[in-house]
Amino acid sequence: MSDDPVVIFRTHSEIEASIVRGLLEAHGIPVLVSSGLTRSVFPVAISGPNELKVAVNEGDAADARRLIESHREEMSESRVVPLRDEFRGLEDRIDYRFRDPGLLEHALTHRSRVHEDASGGVFDNESLEFLGDAVLGFVIADLLFREFPQHNEGEKSKIKASIVSAPSLGRLAEQIGLGEFLILGRGEEKSGGRRKMALVSDSYEALIAAIYMDGGIQAARTFIEREFGGLINEAKKRGTDSAFTMDFKSALQEWLQSRDRGLPEYRLAGEQGPAHRRTFEVEVLVGGEPLARGTGRSKKSAEQKAAREALEVLGRP
Repeated sequence: MSDDPVVIFRTHSEIEASIVRGLLEAHGIPVLVSSGLTRSVFPVAISGPNELKVAVNEGDAADARRLIESHREEMSESRVVPLRDEFRGLEDRIDYRFRDPGLLEHALTHRSRVHEDASGGVFDNESLEFLGDAVLGFVIADLLFREFPQHNEGEKSKIKASIVSAPSLGRLAEQIGLGEFLILGRGEEKSGGRRKMALVSDSYEALIAAIYMDGGIQAARTFIEREFGGLINEAKKRGTDSAFTMDFKSALQEWLQSRDRGLPEYRLAGEQGPAHRRTFEVEVLVGGEPLARGTGRSKKSAEQKAAREALEVLGRP
């Protein structure tokens, strides 16, 4: 911009700012979108939601305002109404209405979109994912404490690990069609990001954080109880027997495939003991390189332990 920029539009919605920017640029008016939000664990400023500012050259300000006015559907709030309610379908599926739609938009924004936006006014959902993981862990731990008073700490931890595992979150995200609503960059869109297990499970945690930030812990708890109720009831039926043990091999395979890293390979690394008390050591390889090992009384058991160790090495519980 050659002239001093003049702010001609303000909004708390990145989508709404994009609509206005597209409208003005389609008429040959250069646009700058800026934000005063600092990067933080919290997706909104303490004093209120983040404000995006749309600015143009001083010489274009009058024409820009006339264009916006010509497309305005509501005058009372001095805001351009979005062409459609982008996320109403998702709100219907999760049975929650956001008071601050910008929080939901933030929860659905993948870092690939941020990398393709030069305005600096778009923020990804990774901090919300961090917060959502903590909120989910707290609520599930509280539910298990109340629902399984007869189980010891280790047994409850085992159940919790399975309930909040990446495959569980991915399946719940698929049930509400979360992938349909993600805000992705063009590259991630082309590579099938909406169907990647790791991406949608991370966004699911960000969604939980957005509900918590918007409606408080009770709103988050209501959502989590409804979404995870089936898994908790299943845990009641199965208890902590081997049938409820998490399938670490499937979890590892899904995690690697979602990142285009191919399939893991399992290789017998050794055997010890007599035939009736033999133990097996299995090595798991990723990209042809050894990543972790596991030992068990059967090859399948050793493979599961190797996969679990590999997930820990990769930083994915």
